Amino acid sequence: MKIVVTGGLGFIGSHTVVELQNENFEVVVIDNLSNSSIDVLDGIERITGKKPFFEQIDLRDKAAVQAFFEKHDDVAGVIHFAASKAVGESVKEPLLYYENNVVSLVYILQELQKKPEANFIFSSSCTVYGQAEVMPIAETTPVQTAMSPYGNTKQIGEEIITDVTKVSNINAILLRYFNPIGSHPSAEIGELPMGVPQNLVPFITQTGMGLRESLSVYGNDYPTVDGTSVRDYIHVVDLAKAHVIALQRLVNKKNSDKLEIFNLGTGTGSSVLEVISAFEKVSGQKLPYTIVPRREGDVTSVYANTDKANTVLGWKTQSTLEEAIASAWKWEQKVRNSR
Repeated sequence: MKIVVTGGLGFIGSHTVVELQNENFEVVVIDNLSNSSIDVLDGIERITGKKPFFEQIDLRDKAAVQAFFEKHDDVAGVIHFAASKAVGESVKEPLLYYENNVVSLVYILQELQKKPEANFIFSSSCTVYGQAEVMPIAETTPVQTAMSPYGNTKQIGEEIITDVTKVSNINAILLRYFNPIGSHPSAEIGELPMGVPQNLVPFITQTGMGLRESLSVYGNDYPTVDGTSVRDYIHVVDLAKAHVIALQRLVNKKNSDKLEIFNLGTGTGSSVLEVISAFEKVSGQKLPYTIVPRREGDVTSVYANTDKANTVLGWKTQSTLEEAIASAWKWEQKVRNSR
């Protein structure tokens, strides 16, 4: 069964390709390599023994998208990761984000709508909940005004998919991630941010390797266990496996509605200082960090209610925070030592 993975050489996409191939799906990867490397294909092959079919396409090119689906007319489903995702950049370059994240989605759905039947998994985010006031966050938690153009593109994407599933033969699942971290245990693939990392864990591991002088901890006066902000950190392999389960649910027609929504997280919040402590434990070294003022827009605490994913999908996370951090550290060491 042929599955298309857009952004399939990115962080979450590449791990999902591995899990799909482990379940004997035939995978076709689309990626424009704007925030990824072609070398990831080799890493996937070393893990699974099989290199996925690859097409370098910019999904903003409508003609290229049409030509792809004409060529691959036997596609059974699409898992759509391809999107720009840096919150700060989206504030500075909103039109770039609306074009890349929204236009490409429309073009893909236009092609799937031509099919008698299609399955679609959307890479969404807990950012759609905005400044949620009650924890943990369940799927029934109201979607709030987006905090950034990036967050707004995820909300708009969900709205577009909702409208399309009402009037087409597309069945869809929206997966709202919390904070993916870690890497494949083989250290053949992992998170490789371009430039300065936007996320906590790669900044920690780069600091641990000496690439960064010190980690900035934004605020220690939050009403939390240690004053630092709290997030739900999920191992990327656990997250990838959830995509395969969601896809199998659609392929096997087990979905109860044409559109379903699931939160993907651990259900537990960890503070910034707890993440630092976990790194120090697995690495055996102290991490240099400084407390600096809070960032505008940062919320106190965000973590998932995972009951729906646990019961309906039969999925739950397997890895601990320390295991996820250890895999990220192993990957960071391999990347730096190979250069």
